[in-house]
Amino acid sequence: MDFRLLGPIEVWAAGNRVPLHGARQERILAALLLDADRPVSIPRLVDIVWDEGPPATARRQVQDVVSRLRSVLTAAGAPADTIRAAREAYQLTLTGHRYDERSFGELAARAEDLGARDPEGAVALLDEALALWRGVPLAGLEGAGLRDAVTALNARRLAVAERRWELELQLGRHEHAAEELSSLLSAHPYRERIAILLMAALAGQGRRAEALSVYHQVRRTLSEELGVEPGPELQAAHRALLRGDRAESAEPDRRTAAPAGGRSGPPAQLPAGVPSFAGRADALAWLDGLLRPDQRVGAVSGTAGVGKTTLAVHWAHRVSDQFPDGTLYVNLRGFDPGGRPLDPADAVRDFLEAFGIPAGRIPQGLDARAAQYRGLIQGRRMLVVLDNARDADQVRPLLPGTHTAVVVVTSRNRLTGLVVADGARPFHLDLMSPTESYDLLTGRLGPDPLWCEPEVAQRIVTVCTGLPLALAIVAARAQQTGFPLAAVAAELGGTSRPLDALDGGDATTRLRAVLSLSYRALTPAAARLFRLLGLHPGGTVGLPAAASLAGVPSPVARDLLTELTRASLLAEPDPRRYALHDLLRAYATELACDEETPSARKAAFTRLLDHYLHTAIEADRQLSPSRKPCAIPFGEPAPGTTVGQVDDPVSWFTVERSNLLAVLDGAGDSDVAKQAWQLAWAADSALERQGHWSDLAHAWRLALSIATALPDLRGQAFAQRRLAQACTLLGRDAEADAHLGQALRLYEDAADHAGQAIVHHSLSCVYEQRDDYKRALHHAEHALSCALSSGDESQQALALNAIGWCHAQLGQHAEALAHCQRALLLLDPNDHRAQADTWDSIGFACHHLDRHDEAVHAYQQALTLARQAGARHLEGTVLTHLGDTHLAAGDPTAARAVWKPALDILASIDATVADQLRDRLGRARL
Repeated sequence: MDFRLLGPIEVWAAGNRVPLHGARQERILAALLLDADRPVSIPRLVDIVWDEGPPATARRQVQDVVSRLRSVLTAAGAPADTIRAAREAYQLTLTGHRYDERSFGELAARAEDLGARDPEGAVALLDEALALWRGVPLAGLEGAGLRDAVTALNARRLAVAERRWELELQLGRHEHAAEELSSLLSAHPYRERIAILLMAALAGQGRRAEALSVYHQVRRTLSEELGVEPGPELQAAHRALLRGDRAESAEPDRRTAAPAGGRSGPPAQLPAGVPSFAGRADALAWLDGLLRPDQRVGAVSGTAGVGKTTLAVHWAHRVSDQFPDGTLYVNLRGFDPGGRPLDPADAVRDFLEAFGIPAGRIPQGLDARAAQYRGLIQGRRMLVVLDNARDADQVRPLLPGTHTAVVVVTSRNRLTGLVVADGARPFHLDLMSPTESYDLLTGRLGPDPLWCEPEVAQRIVTVCTGLPLALAIVAARAQQTGFPLAAVAAELGGTSRPLDALDGGDATTRLRAVLSLSYRALTPAAARLFRLLGLHPGGTVGLPAAASLAGVPSPVARDLLTELTRASLLAEPDPRRYALHDLLRAYATELACDEETPSARKAAFTRLLDHYLHTAIEADRQLSPSRKPCAIPFGEPAPGTTVGQVDDPVSWFTVERSNLLAVLDGAGDSDVAKQAWQLAWAADSALERQGHWSDLAHAWRLALSIATALPDLRGQAFAQRRLAQACTLLGRDAEADAHLGQALRLYEDAADHAGQAIVHHSLSCVYEQRDDYKRALHHAEHALSCALSSGDESQQALALNAIGWCHAQLGQHAEALAHCQRALLLLDPNDHRAQADTWDSIGFACHHLDRHDEAVHAYQQALTLARQAGARHLEGTVLTHLGDTHLAAGDPTAARAVWKPALDILASIDATVADQLRDRLGRARL
């Protein structure tokens, strides 16, 4: 059976097209094909079939459609298990079938492997791959659920076409290439890589002036329509032509060419390798085997501290020159004590950002992000290191799906599922041999005669049982103290802790002897800080957080952290950011439980919580100076807490986001429930603005569970309301409705009319987004009634503006204008954001009443206020509306003048709106 989606979706069997029955059946087949040989959840299929507002029977309808689709395929000759039912999911198995998208990828991968040796053969393979395309992928299947997949497929097609013409240039076929690339650039005028290739083709024929003309045309297009300058590669090609360099100088370098997505230069995310790597010859040889075309995913397992990360990073640096399109690295934190494993959706987001994809063009949801990621990496020679994975499910969305990329996964688990289902090659990394251990220890110590004692070194190797982390700590101890190696060995063998003598066949337990050696050598204050760091539930620790844990001033904490770093009990991956290896964290936590009283541990965690809370409050004040006070008033931080100085609130929230959530996770004690709830409140604006909507939902779920210990029902109601907003942003409309309903009931029970007004306003916004303007108006009117009862004029103004906007969307523009003008009279003059929203509504109503001059004036007021509020998305929206008014007034030149900066703003925030605006600009030029 032959499945095709590189064009209208089709199924062929025995030379005949298999009829599919209806768009729903086609959409579900498309979803199953896009994740072929992997389970697709029923909720995902529901999202594919119904973009918004699925019916209550959606799950059953999906099951019925899948059943009928299976019958259609079976009747055409497919095996009965081609579509298999899994738990809450379905999976389409391609064994024995053809699939054009997979054939396309395989041909592109073969061409890439062949390219350097036989460019002629590679071109033939790429021609075969491109011939599989029959038009727009999934043509005729509209909807947000498939839009990202279509975008990713088109990006792959374009990348393969570019690679084909690059090979043609290598073969010297400049004339034919120039003709075809000129047409390709006309179809994709913003694609700088095509321009570079076209300039190279023209220069190769001696047509230097025309090549320069291409540069100037592209530069003009980018400047006028996107408001940006050409990237560094296109500028470099231009400079080469100006210098009169040979034609080949204008041809793109695969090492530096910008990948699809617009990043200048390939990603390079590998952390630094260790300078004294030793041994592991068999593991390195095994990793070298991943460079063969038939082996592309390797899974390295092994116990904690055995050196999996060191091995993977060392090998990756050694072979990085074989991956001209870049290297990706992520620590998945699968076994981070007390912390949460990294969400695959966040890991994919980080990869997309490494490619230079603007935040507004990164979709929400793991499936959409993974599709975009695979589309970007398709056909590229890249190395991906997925470090410290928890399980196969965490890894699977990060697999590129192209044979041109090599993936190395490390984990304490053996990841059997990845081996069985995804064809990964397994390798279990054992403890180091005595010879390797000796080489590692002596390599760390160096040639100093003080430590050249082979017999003593062998005794230390025996005690450390081949665990690289233990050997590294012993070497650091020797270097730190300057003691002879025999003295260090005597210290190591003299431990009296009972647990250190118990190995039970597990080498990691003997690590306690090595750790206690360094721990006992610390000053009392440094030893206490080390213990307390075991109570930190997050990832890297900043200096103020460490000072708060210990209850000491920052300068004192800095000296103690330096002492711990020199003892190799702590790492400093970034300036003033500190990290514990998992085993060291476990050891520190054990010491804290053994040597700190419960009250001391609680006091330390309270100081830590107060550090994050009060620093987050300060950062939030800078981000949202006009935000209303917290529903639960703040107290003073606990004595000994260090409140960090925040120079850049956006960066602070970015760095500390995982720590904020981890502290929330660990704040189950009712004595700190109030501060934990307030921490969710303080992080709320940043999480929403930065697009971390899954984290926003997680934070408010935790806050909601904490709020049950609070006497004030408003704490629960606020958590329900913000959780509803997070669900709305994530497209979970039914869940959002349920939480808003709960919030409304809680505010009603508390007789809180102001709270009720806010919830009704939120419900109005929810239904307005769903284009249900009558229900939106109903809730806006309820919001006004509640705001009048509470006497809150700012809420009255917001409700009046919402009522006016709903009337405008219903075509009742005179009534809309009256309500919005009333809202303007009630607004606080310092509330620039709300004023900007209201002036925008006034402008919209005036526009549709053909009062264009008044509309322009209103939009200009809105624009000034939006800029004062720092509301970038609103600024782009107002500029868009202003352009609409100019166009309606018969002035397309003025419309283009404001649409261009609007596009520049919205392109990095809201890809869908930006695409719509780009279409308007195109039409306005006609």
